[in-house]
Amino acid sequence: MAVLVGTAAQAANVRVTVDRVPNARGQVHVDVCDEATFLGPNCPFDAFVPARRGRVTVTVPNVPPGRYAVVAYHDENANRDLDVNALGMPKEPYGFSNDPPMLLGPPLFKDSAFEVGAADVQVKIRLKR
Repeated sequence: MAVLVGTAAQAANVRVTVDRVPNARGQVHVDVCDEATFLGPNCPFDAFVPARRGRVTVTVPNVPPGRYAVVAYHDENANRDLDVNALGMPKEPYGFSNDPPMLLGPPLFKDSAFEVGAADVQVKIRLKR
């Protein structure tokens, strides 16, 4: 078991407000990822709440200082995965921190990234289909 010395006092909460939740089915998931884990299955920090039409807030606790990006999605079938079709396109609503442009694929980490320090951080995400 790894022990992180001194990080508990420096950790912050990342509060993510997710807009445009289309319905109350399933859950709204939030993944807080560093550059190495962005868009992968192993983001080091995550949380979820029951879905509610409109807006929900998901708090990811104890995120140590660093540079992160948030991926949020409405997990309508509550399987804890962002479901995709045969072409890899999301079948469930999703969004990223900083609302980056997505022309021919997912955004780059640098376009979604923000800094976490000792103070809590507020992030807003608008889901897309």
